Amino acid sequence: MPPLTVGVIALCVILAAWSGFGSNLHPIKPLFLTEYFNDTGLQAALDGEFWRFLTPVLLHFGLAHIVFNMIWMWQLGGPFERRLSTQELLFFILTVGVLSNIAEYVYHPDIPFGGMSGVVYGLLGYFWIQGKFNPRFGMRLHKAIVVMMLVWFVICWLGLVGNIANMAHTVGLLLGMTWGFVSASLQHP
Repeated sequence: MPPLTVGVIALCVILAAWSGFGSNLHPIKPLFLTEYFNDTGLQAALDGEFWRFLTPVLLHFGLAHIVFNMIWMWQLGGPFERRLSTQELLFFILTVGVLSNIAEYVYHPDIPFGGMSGVVYGLLGYFWIQGKFNPRFGMRLHKAIVVMMLVWFVICWLGLVGNIANMAHTVGLLLGMTWGFVSASLQHP
Protein backbone atom coordinates (compact mmCIF):
# COMPACT_ATOMS: atom_id res chain seq x y z
CA MET A 1 0.00 0.00 0.00
CA PRO A 2 1.46 3.37 -0.97
CA PRO A 3 1.29 5.25 2.37
CA LEU A 4 1.16 8.83 1.12
CA THR A 5 -1.47 8.05 -1.52
CA VAL A 6 -3.62 6.27 1.07
CA GLY A 7 -3.10 9.10 3.59
CA VAL A 8 -4.03 11.82 1.09
CA ILE A 9 -7.15 9.93 0.03
CA ALA A 10 -8.18 9.41 3.66
CA LEU A 11 -7.64 13.09 4.51
CA CYS A 12 -9.64 14.22 1.47
CA VAL A 13 -12.53 11.91 2.38
CA ILE A 14 -12.52 13.10 6.01
CA LEU A 15 -12.55 16.77 5.00
CA ALA A 16 -15.29 16.16 2.40
CA ALA A 17 -17.44 14.42 5.01
CA TRP A 18 -16.70 17.15 7.60
CA SER A 19 -17.99 19.80 5.20
CA GLY A 20 -21.05 17.76 4.26
CA PHE A 21 -19.52 17.28 0.81
CA GLY A 22 -19.43 21.03 0.30
CA SER A 23 -22.84 21.86 1.76
CA ASN A 24 -21.25 23.54 4.81
CA LEU A 25 -18.01 25.36 4.03
CA HIS A 26 -17.73 27.01 7.46
CA PRO A 27 -15.71 24.20 9.14
CA ILE A 28 -13.16 24.19 6.30
CA LYS A 29 -13.03 27.96 5.78
CA PRO A 30 -9.43 28.26 7.12
CA LEU A 31 -8.25 25.88 4.37
CA PHE A 32 -9.29 28.04 1.41
CA LEU A 33 -7.16 30.38 -0.65
CA THR A 34 -9.94 32.75 -1.72
CA GLU A 35 -11.46 36.12 -0.99
CA TYR A 36 -14.97 34.65 -1.09
CA PHE A 37 -15.29 34.68 2.71
CA ASN A 38 -14.08 38.30 3.01
CA ASP A 39 -11.09 37.10 5.03
CA THR A 40 -8.66 37.67 2.16
CA GLY A 41 -7.34 34.13 2.05
CA LEU A 42 -4.27 35.20 0.11
CA GLN A 43 -3.41 37.87 2.64
CA ALA A 44 -3.93 35.37 5.46
CA ALA A 45 -1.60 32.95 3.66
CA LEU A 46 1.01 35.66 3.21
CA ASP A 47 0.63 36.64 6.88
CA GLY A 48 1.61 33.18 8.08
CA GLU A 49 -1.23 30.80 7.26
CA PHE A 50 0.99 29.15 4.63
CA TRP A 51 -1.08 25.97 4.52
CA ARG A 52 -3.72 27.86 2.51
CA PHE A 53 -1.47 27.66 -0.55
CA LEU A 54 -1.80 23.85 -0.51
CA THR A 55 -4.93 22.83 1.40
CA PRO A 56 -7.48 23.61 -1.35
CA VAL A 57 -6.29 20.38 -3.04
CA LEU A 58 -7.74 18.49 -0.07
CA LEU A 59 -11.24 20.03 -0.37
CA HIS A 60 -14.03 18.43 -2.40
CA PHE A 61 -17.60 19.55 -3.02
CA GLY A 62 -19.94 16.71 -3.80
CA LEU A 63 -19.84 12.95 -3.92
CA ALA A 64 -18.89 12.73 -7.60
CA HIS A 65 -16.07 15.25 -7.07
CA ILE A 66 -14.45 13.25 -4.26
CA VAL A 67 -15.06 9.83 -5.84
CA PHE A 68 -13.58 10.67 -9.24
CA ASN A 69 -10.61 12.58 -7.85
CA MET A 70 -9.78 9.82 -5.37
CA ILE A 71 -10.09 7.07 -8.00
CA TRP A 72 -7.60 8.96 -10.18
CA MET A 73 -5.37 9.71 -7.21
CA TRP A 74 -5.27 5.98 -6.47
CA GLN A 75 -4.73 5.03 -10.14
CA LEU A 76 -1.98 7.61 -10.76
CA GLY A 77 -0.60 8.62 -7.35
CA GLY A 78 -0.18 5.03 -6.15
CA PRO A 79 1.94 3.91 -9.12
CA PHE A 80 3.94 7.16 -8.97
CA GLU A 81 4.70 6.57 -5.28
CA ARG A 82 5.56 2.88 -5.77
CA ARG A 83 7.69 3.55 -8.87
CA LEU A 84 9.59 6.57 -7.61
CA SER A 85 9.19 7.16 -3.87
CA THR A 86 6.92 8.56 -1.20
CA GLN A 87 9.21 11.60 -0.90
CA GLU A 88 9.03 12.31 -4.63
CA LEU A 89 5.23 12.05 -4.62
CA LEU A 90 5.12 14.42 -1.64
CA PHE A 91 7.34 16.90 -3.48
CA PHE A 92 5.16 16.52 -6.61
CA ILE A 93 1.92 17.11 -4.67
CA LEU A 94 3.39 20.12 -2.85
CA THR A 95 4.78 21.70 -6.02
CA VAL A 96 1.89 21.03 -8.38
CA GLY A 97 -0.73 21.63 -5.69
CA VAL A 98 0.63 25.00 -4.60
CA LEU A 99 1.31 26.29 -8.11
CA SER A 100 -2.06 25.16 -9.51
CA ASN A 101 -3.85 26.70 -6.50
CA ILE A 102 -2.05 30.01 -6.97
CA ALA A 103 -2.93 29.97 -10.68
CA GLU A 104 -6.60 29.31 -9.90
CA TYR A 105 -6.59 32.06 -7.28
CA VAL A 106 -5.15 34.55 -9.79
CA TYR A 107 -7.79 33.49 -12.33
CA HIS A 108 -10.74 33.53 -9.85
CA PRO A 109 -9.76 35.15 -6.51
CA ASP A 110 -13.35 35.47 -5.27
CA ILE A 111 -14.60 31.91 -5.91
CA PRO A 112 -14.00 29.11 -3.39
CA PHE A 113 -12.21 26.34 -5.24
CA GLY A 114 -10.77 23.03 -4.26
CA GLY A 115 -10.03 19.51 -5.34
CA MET A 116 -7.17 17.20 -6.13
CA SER A 117 -7.77 17.48 -9.87
CA GLY A 118 -4.89 19.91 -10.51
CA VAL A 119 -2.54 17.33 -8.99
CA VAL A 120 -4.34 14.49 -10.80
CA TYR A 121 -3.90 16.29 -14.12
CA GLY A 122 -0.26 16.81 -13.16
CA LEU A 123 0.15 13.07 -12.62
CA LEU A 124 -1.63 12.39 -15.91
CA GLY A 125 0.75 14.75 -17.73
CA TYR A 126 3.76 13.19 -16.03
CA PHE A 127 2.87 9.60 -16.96
CA TRP A 128 1.74 10.58 -20.46
CA ILE A 129 4.99 12.31 -21.36
CA GLN A 130 7.27 9.86 -19.50
CA GLY A 131 5.63 7.00 -21.37
CA LYS A 132 6.06 8.76 -24.71
CA PHE A 133 9.71 9.79 -24.34
CA ASN A 134 11.21 7.20 -21.99
CA PRO A 135 10.39 3.59 -22.89
CA ARG A 136 12.64 2.38 -20.05
CA PHE A 137 10.33 4.04 -17.51
CA GLY A 138 8.19 0.92 -17.70
CA MET A 139 4.81 2.62 -17.33
CA ARG A 140 2.70 4.00 -20.11
CA LEU A 141 -0.87 5.25 -19.94
CA HIS A 142 -3.33 3.68 -22.31
CA LYS A 143 -4.22 6.11 -25.10
CA ALA A 144 -7.93 5.89 -24.20
CA ILE A 145 -7.21 7.23 -20.69
CA VAL A 146 -5.30 10.21 -22.05
CA VAL A 147 -8.00 10.95 -24.63
CA MET A 148 -10.81 10.63 -22.08
CA MET A 149 -9.05 12.94 -19.59
CA LEU A 150 -8.29 15.51 -22.29
CA VAL A 151 -11.90 15.41 -23.54
CA TRP A 152 -13.06 15.98 -19.94
CA PHE A 153 -10.54 18.85 -19.72
CA VAL A 154 -12.12 20.52 -22.77
CA ILE A 155 -15.69 19.89 -21.53
CA CYS A 156 -14.78 21.62 -18.28
CA TRP A 157 -13.26 24.61 -20.08
CA LEU A 158 -16.39 24.93 -22.21
CA GLY A 159 -18.40 25.33 -19.00
CA LEU A 160 -20.64 22.35 -19.66
CA VAL A 161 -20.36 20.95 -16.12
CA GLY A 162 -20.60 24.02 -13.89
CA ASN A 163 -18.01 25.82 -11.82
CA ILE A 164 -14.69 24.00 -12.30
CA ALA A 165 -11.16 25.05 -11.32
CA ASN A 166 -10.02 25.03 -14.94
CA MET A 167 -6.85 27.04 -14.38
CA ALA A 168 -5.76 24.55 -11.70
CA HIS A 169 -6.34 21.72 -14.20
CA THR A 170 -4.38 23.55 -16.88
CA VAL A 171 -1.40 24.46 -14.73
CA GLY A 172 -1.36 20.98 -13.18
CA LEU A 173 -1.35 19.33 -16.61
CA LEU A 174 1.39 21.62 -17.95
CA LEU A 175 3.55 21.16 -14.86
CA GLY A 176 3.14 17.38 -14.99
CA MET A 177 4.00 17.27 -18.69
CA THR A 178 7.07 19.43 -18.09
CA TRP A 179 8.12 17.31 -15.11
CA GLY A 180 7.64 14.14 -17.16
CA PHE A 181 9.63 15.54 -20.09
CA VAL A 182 12.53 16.69 -17.90
CA SER A 183 12.57 13.37 -16.04
CA ALA A 184 12.45 11.41 -19.31
CA SER A 185 15.26 13.51 -20.77
CA LEU A 186 17.45 12.94 -17.71
CA GLN A 187 16.76 9.19 -17.66
CA HIS A 188 16.88 8.62 -21.41
CA PRO A 189 19.34 11.03 -23.04
